Amino acid sequence: MELQKDFTNMGVYFTPQDVNKILPEIQKQFSQIILLRNKVISLQEDLQKITNEGSKFSNFIAKKQELNSAVSRLYKEIEGLEKRGIMIKSVDDGLLDFPSLRFDEEVWLCWKYGESEIKFWHGRDEGFMGRKPLASASIIEP
Repeated sequence: MELQKDFTNMGVYFTPQDVNKILPEIQKQFSQIILLRNKVISLQEDLQKITNEGSKFSNFIAKKQELNSAVSRLYKEIEGLEKRGIMIKSVDDGLLDFPSLRFDEEVWLCWKYGESEIKFWHGRDEGFMGRKPLASASIIEP
């Protein structure tokens, strides 16, 4: 299965093997998203400090432009990951979901940042708390 395509119109399903194959690359992309998110937070704090200190407009404008650029880079990284068919459920909690099939039912393969492989799945309307071990699933192979 070619996983580099643009999946904006979806219709793609991942198997655990598919995800595990690309997981090192996904981990790198998600690490970049976390770094960018942290940069945005830091710049927001810097901007608030500039505002509180009554600094010159030129300082405020320069920092605001830096923040805008960082936010744009963050959203581009998120968009790049989600175009692959991967759904970011929470950057803060490090949660990603991959669409899959269990028999004829659409489900999510669930990955948490730091896990070495896909080990869990949950139903469409369930979240992280509804995770079940893959051993109990019958995820359909291509």
